[in-house]
Parts: sequence; C-alpha cells; structure tokens
Amino acid sequence: MIPYSWLEQAAERIAAHIKKTPIIRDVENQIYLKLENQQVTGSFKVRGAINKVLTLQDWEREKGLVTASAGNHGQGVALAGKLVEAQVIIFASEHAVAAKIEAMQALGAEVRLVEGGYGEAEEAGLAYAASGGSTWISPYNDGQVIAGQGTVGLEILDQIPDLPNSTWVVPVGGGGLISGIGAAIKTDAIEKTTSRKLIAAQSEASAFMHAIFEHGTQDGAVDLPSLADGLAGPVEANSITIPLVRRYVDDFVLVSEEDIAAAIAYAWKHYHERIEGSAAAALAAVLSGKINSRPAIIVISGGNIQAEVHAEVLGRYS
Repeated sequence: MIPYSWLEQAAERIAAHIKKTPIIRDVENQIYLKLENQQVTGSFKVRGAINKVLTLQDWEREKGLVTASAGNHGQGVALAGKLVEAQVIIFASEHAVAAKIEAMQALGAEVRLVEGGYGEAEEAGLAYAASGGSTWISPYNDGQVIAGQGTVGLEILDQIPDLPNSTWVVPVGGGGLISGIGAAIKTDAIEKTTSRKLIAAQSEASAFMHAIFEHGTQDGAVDLPSLADGLAGPVEANSITIPLVRRYVDDFVLVSEEDIAAAIAYAWKHYHERIEGSAAAALAAVLSGKINSRPAIIVISGGNIQAEVHAEVLGRYS
C-alpha cells in the first residue's frame, strides 16, 4: 500500500524539476491523452527517479547510484544524480535503443551494456550494487519511485476533475506507473464517490506482468523483440508492484506489435505527437477496440523513439 500522502509529498518535492504535462482531448474517440512524452527527458520515469533520489540520505548518495534501464528510467536517474552531484552507473541490455543510451550518457551517467535482454541487465545491476555497496534505484520496485510516478494521476485528477466515471488506460512493464496511478485514483475516500476503471496494457511480445496478473507466475512468458522496449523483460521477484497491480487493476489487455505500430502512426497523424512504442501500447488498446468503455484517459508515457524507427513506422501507414 502506497499512502496517498506520499504522492502529495512527492508532487511537492519534484515540482521544481519536472513539467506539468498537458492533456489533449480527442472528441471523436472520446479519449483524453496525458502527454508525458512532453516531460523532461521525454518520459514519466523522471518523476519517480527524482523523487526517490531526493529522499535519500547524503551518505546514500555518496555511495553512488546504480540502476538498470531500457533508457527512460536511466535518464531520470542520471538527471537526478546531476541534481545531487552523485555518480550514476546504469546497466542496460546490449539491445537497448542507441538514442536512449546516448541520452543517458549525455546526462553524465556511465552506461554498462550487458549481454541479453532487460532481465539480464537488471540482474547485473542488482549484483553490482550489492557487491559494492552502491545505492540501488529500482525502476519500479520501490515505494518512493511509485509515489513519484503516482503524481501523474494527481495531475490528471486536477486537470480533468469532472470525469469521476472513466476508464484509465496505462502501459505496464514492471508496474510502477500503474501502481502509483492506482494509489492516486483508488483510495478509499475517492472510491466511495467515483467509479474509475484502471486497465493495464502491455505488448504480447513481452507480457511478464500480464502473466503474473492472470496466472500468478511469469514462468513461461516469452520475451521477444518489441517496439514497446520500455515495457519488456521480467519483473523482479517479489516486487511490491505485484500485489499493488492485483489490488488496483481492473483488467489487463495485450496488444500486438502491429497494433502498437498503428498507434504510433495514428498519434503522429492525428495529434502531431511523437510517441514511443511503450506509450503506444495504451493508445493501441483503445484504437484496436480491445477497450471500448468511454470516456477513456490514456497515459502517453514517453516519446523517446529512435528517429529511424519512427520514420519506418510512419512509412507503413502513409
């Protein structure tokens, strides 16, 4: 359980370092889009990273910060490290998007590439932090990281308070964002006067949290290349997000890689917004008809897509 007060404290703590991102309304489709692709570093991840780092003691920062990331969380930790003048080491898959690696390095982080996928990078990062005494900054398995991500939910409630009966669609990887939003919109006091459905969306190419939600285990889940690279890879064993996702999430849908590509192109053509595959998973869940309830609030979680990948996807739908 993430106390609502933690979200309020996080909002105050990080306010000077992030943007309050806009919401646009698609009247024809009866959807609202929260544009975290316009966030500092191009992703919501900076919220949780900065909140966590600003809650650390001086001695924890002095030990150096270590994390694993497909790119967006790493950029958030790198920026947070600059704010507190802490060394940052990020473990990433050898298959990580080049632009995201370069962005982490540009913010002053040391990036160490690991053979394999995100799961192997996370294992390497955890082992390094444990062996050297560095401070581990989890992308999702941490209460203060989740509280920071939950400020997305607080902002939406402030920006469109007149939608008490709505469906919220959130992309899911490790579950930090949807856990934080759940804490924001499904507290006991709020739930007594509203009926907000919270639906998770993930690529079927790497559906680890979906497997946990539906079957109680991620054993057997496939891990194939995906446009939604930020949602890929297994969930840390005993992550606190697992019970939180089970508590808050009303439904969980999977989308295909084609659905994701179509959503990326749709966002550019209809909204003039450049969004990455991870963000497009939530939009795809609605555009593909897998989620039909309206009005729908869709969290566009980030916009850090490789330029040539974006161009190739748009070329398919020109």
